[in-house]
Amino acid sequence: MSTDAGEELRTDGGAQSMVEYGIDDKPPLGQSVLLGVQHWLTMVGSTIAIPLVLGGALGFSAGQTAQLIGTFFVVSGVATLAQATIGNRYPIVQGGTFSMLGPALAIIGVLAASNASPTVMMRELQGAIIVAGLVEVGIGYLGVFGRLKRYIGPLVISVVIALIGLALISVPQIISASQNWYLAGLTLVLIVLFSQYLDDYSRVFKLFPVLLGLGGAYLLALVLSLAGVVSLVDLSPVASAPLFRPIVPFQWGMPLFTGSFIVGMFAGMLASVIESFGDYHSVARMAGQGAPNSKRVNHGLGMEGLGNVFAGIMGTGNGSTSYTENIGAIGITGVASRYVVQVGAVVMILVGFVGYFGALVTTIPNAVVGGLFLAMFAQIVGVGLSQLQHVDLNQNRNVFVLGFGLFAGLSIPQYITNVQNADTTLEAGLSAVPVLGSVLGIPSVAQTLGIILGTPIAVGGIAAFVLDNTIPGSREERGLTAWEDITEDEDAFQPFHERFLGGEPTDPDVAND
Repeated sequence: MSTDAGEELRTDGGAQSMVEYGIDDKPPLGQSVLLGVQHWLTMVGSTIAIPLVLGGALGFSAGQTAQLIGTFFVVSGVATLAQATIGNRYPIVQGGTFSMLGPALAIIGVLAASNASPTVMMRELQGAIIVAGLVEVGIGYLGVFGRLKRYIGPLVISVVIALIGLALISVPQIISASQNWYLAGLTLVLIVLFSQYLDDYSRVFKLFPVLLGLGGAYLLALVLSLAGVVSLVDLSPVASAPLFRPIVPFQWGMPLFTGSFIVGMFAGMLASVIESFGDYHSVARMAGQGAPNSKRVNHGLGMEGLGNVFAGIMGTGNGSTSYTENIGAIGITGVASRYVVQVGAVVMILVGFVGYFGALVTTIPNAVVGGLFLAMFAQIVGVGLSQLQHVDLNQNRNVFVLGFGLFAGLSIPQYITNVQNADTTLEAGLSAVPVLGSVLGIPSVAQTLGIILGTPIAVGGIAAFVLDNTIPGSREERGLTAWEDITEDEDAFQPFHERFLGGEPTDPDVAND
């Protein structure tokens, strides 16, 4: 990306005009701590939801589930610190992934049928995650995904980023019929009020809309609960929590490795890679930066693979990926500081080891989290669609690719979910396919297809990628020319070994394409 193009990107009223703190800015320490806590609160919903689902499926006791939640926070903090400092150096939070939750539940279902103990099931998950993580390390540092980047333009990225937000419409914190609507509504209204209407009146409103909105709604719920008006917050978990929670490697036992389970988790990892690829472009857009170059993408995915390996070693039963919620928080707050995310990562690690903090997080009502999610996910969808400014939408082929990618990404996974919930399994249905049924019906193959086809980002991204690269159209019409103009220069990102160890990479093809 040329200097002129970079300056245009930063001064044209686009993404950069929304940024209060840029990637390299360092707010005062006290302010950074509060901003870091805000990032931590933003990720609370997903970070708690995944271990709660896993703990229930595994048959964990309340103490084991609390230990699992603490482990998630520690792994998330370490992975975030590594990514922001050594990996792609974006202000992007790392944490548990729903893409790997599906394979994990499938593995647990198979093991539960054979009466395996909860710890044995967790050890099987650990082994599958470690192997999947090692494969992702290879995908990243060998530059596999970076080589595909030249074929991925703003049209594909727009579909992927928009689906990151749209795919989360049906999370229970938003759509549950038993949800406390006025508490969710209050959280949403406060966040929108502080971030969109009052942001020009006070710097506090501009920087801390999530903290103020979530905190205000939680305080109301707490007061109503203590007054006996309605039961929304139960503080008993805090009173019974230990001060220090020891979290160590292989705390559930040594990993076990089973081929079919590894294949299933591998599919979840691929879906996570596609999601992270979109997240990198999304956070760059939020931060007012050019699109990430291949080198940055490769090192980001490689570090996420190492995060998965670490998650497997520590025993989360899940992997590590980029958090969409925190990218939305950057758009809402305008704080894209790497330093803030690093401070937030330290907060996550401390919270994981201190039992009181982790227990306090579990007392946040789902309705408050739901209101937060509405604001965050809406921001993500908007950022995705903003990529279309580089595409000629007067061309029918572009309109079709966009519409088909979004519709396929929302409808096909829903179909797969319905099939999996029906009496006839996906495996049985694929077995009945003429000619190919004997292959498609193999349990590991059916499971892999089910995971990929059940992931909106994977379905929509693959569909848009294939159509955009096969339907005739010029590079200008597809937005590829404009995309190249705003992509950062290759020397805009320096890998860790170049910055601190000195020297140049010996093989330019490795992780640089």
